[in-house]
Amino acid sequence: MSKRDYKNFAPGTIFHVYNRGNNKENIFFDNQDYKAFVFRIGLCLGFTEEELNKEKFMAMPYSRIRITETKRNDFKLHAFCLMPNHFHLLIEQCDDISISKLMSKLCTSYSKYINKKYKRVGHIFQDQFKAVLIENNPQLMWTSAYIHMNAVKDRIVKHPSEYMWSSYNDYALGRNLPIINKEFLLSTFENQENFIEQTLIFDVKGHL
Repeated sequence: MSKRDYKNFAPGTIFHVYNRGNNKENIFFDNQDYKAFVFRIGLCLGFTEEELNKEKFMAMPYSRIRITETKRNDFKLHAFCLMPNHFHLLIEQCDDISISKLMSKLCTSYSKYINKKYKRVGHIFQDQFKAVLIENNPQLMWTSAYIHMNAVKDRIVKHPSEYMWSSYNDYALGRNLPIINKEFLLSTFENQENFIEQTLIFDVKGHL
């Protein structure tokens, strides 16, 4: 996987964006931390706190998060998976605002949250995020399966539906988080049945 290249970020492009904790340390320590990250993703995508707090999965009703305004149509999130020490996002840039700006907002806000909550200082993430350009449908489908099977690959669960901190259940079980744009991936796989089948046959053993 190649490192990010600012020149590649352009309207209409989709990237697999990922990063891990500094020194491979955990970046999520309890369910509230996962929720805090997902909530911030929603804010960066242009959703309001009121909209996000309607969803129990990500609700943070007592938060006081300050993220500069983003228009709802600047980005689309097609998939995500949050693991104890890293994360994966499948993001489409829809306008001139770069994915790098979204990631800067997201990671800066989350780092401040973690440092304050756990009374720590320093970097949370290792270096800067990485991003791989999605260039065709087979790569898109492979990346989707890789993201959604990540918890299986790392032996946290045996089936992706058992892991709540990914978008798999939005596609397979109808969870319907508002931050996930499902139409594009489902159209690429043609239907939900193909999505599930192609995801579950992903060769996790070959990608350890």
